[in-house]
Amino acid sequence: MNGALAGKTALVTGGARRVGAAICRQLHAAGANVVLHYHRSIDDAQALQQELNRRRADSAVLARADLLAPGALPQLVKDALAAYARLDVLVNNASSFYPTPVGEVSEQAWDDLVGTNMKAPLFLSQAAAPELRKSQGCIINIIDIHAELPMKNHLVYNAAKGGLLALTRALARDLGPQVRVNGVSPGTIIWPDGPEWQNDIERQRIVNQTVLKRSGEPADIAGAVEFLASASYVTGQIIAVDGGRSIAL
Repeated sequence: MNGALAGKTALVTGGARRVGAAICRQLHAAGANVVLHYHRSIDDAQALQQELNRRRADSAVLARADLLAPGALPQLVKDALAAYARLDVLVNNASSFYPTPVGEVSEQAWDDLVGTNMKAPLFLSQAAAPELRKSQGCIINIIDIHAELPMKNHLVYNAAKGGLLALTRALARDLGPQVRVNGVSPGTIIWPDGPEWQNDIERQRIVNQTVLKRSGEPADIAGAVEFLASASYVTGQIIAVDGGRSIAL
């Protein structure tokens, strides 16, 4: 392999589906070996692993974990080392997303949304830091433009992603100079599954808020991740991949 990430190892959380799968494909195409984390999406994970290994033998392994379970995060790092004896890129992509209107916020929703969107990235980054220091590696967090532009009725999700944005910058200071830490903030990429997102008029209203007047694709996020994985003089930065929506709102 002659790609920018040839010989390196990338661990991607939530890598089986949607944006996570696009990130796995992109980093793999750039030459990286991929440790594909999943929780429940075993069929999608196995299919993607087989696809990547057909392209390059023994270049993708699976690592199942509940990111909210004690001990799961250090084990993911151990899984990467057991497979490829190194870790160069950590992508914190896994995320829970659903509305939590004021007056309906439960402690369970708080624990889940903050746990997946901020707590797990922190503790996985902490577990991975010693290996990333050895490899002069990097962490890339998938944030959201709504970390800075709150979405109505998504109070806890907004707060969790806002925490992840701050965490990204703080980690960049604390882990430098050996480890670079950056973030990608998607805009309208894939519509969520909930019924409130199936209204064509509402979808068009959101698309019209972008400068480019169209929604993006998972490959747009994956391309930004690949750039940050190899951008050796970039750290502490958040790239909005949102078609210009964040400058038009």
